[in-house]
Amino acid sequence: MKLLRGIQLMFIRNMRQTLRSPIFVFVSLFQPLLYLFLFMPLLNGLGGVPGLPAGKTVQIFIPGLLVMMALFGSAFVGFNLIDDIRSGVIERFLVTPVNRSAILLGRVLRDAVVLLTQCVLITLVAIPLGLSVNVGGFLLSLVLYAMVSITMASMSYSFALIYRIEDPLAPTLNTITLPLSLLSGIMLPLALAPLWLQDLAKANPFSYAVNASRALFAGSFHSVDIIKGFVIVFLLMSVVFWWSLNSLRKLEE
Repeated sequence: MKLLRGIQLMFIRNMRQTLRSPIFVFVSLFQPLLYLFLFMPLLNGLGGVPGLPAGKTVQIFIPGLLVMMALFGSAFVGFNLIDDIRSGVIERFLVTPVNRSAILLGRVLRDAVVLLTQCVLITLVAIPLGLSVNVGGFLLSLVLYAMVSITMASMSYSFALIYRIEDPLAPTLNTITLPLSLLSGIMLPLALAPLWLQDLAKANPFSYAVNASRALFAGSFHSVDIIKGFVIVFLLMSVVFWWSLNSLRKLEE
């Protein structure tokens, strides 16, 4: 019960910070909207090629775009943690009885809620553009995006706790997130890639998240891609969160 109470307190505290400046939640939608309106139309001419059925460009692109939002939208939250470290907020939390896991869980859950709000908004915008949404599949996909968000946020917090300054954080995160996005088939299906690139992408856990996302939007609930995506992302999320928790404990020491 103490853990749950601690998570609740940390979540409310972090959520209040976000709600004080809600404009940033909507400003961060600008890039996905650019992809939606300026990039997706370029794919219409590719309809009929392997992995991109004619007339179904939006069904392939949007599930990948939402995973991309989870990747990049949560990858840079560590900068806020550095501010809290510098101002002594984290130090004050560490001398309280609150569970150390709750300090981080309150943050990553806030990040996941913000991300899911953005995903719902982008999906609503895409429906008039021809997106067909399977309600059950979409709800399950939100769980998947939340896990991706928690994974990336935990990674960002880990590096923030290690560096404690901003200068090396952005290059480190960019170096990690860019290959992950390029090798996940977010923008274009990996079926269009050469075989060596497809083999390389198999080592990227987020490529399985993209495949699961597309299967869920299609309502293919018996697809093995869904099971693979959830299992792999859950395992990665658990490992990365443990790393961030360990980094917080080292900061305390």
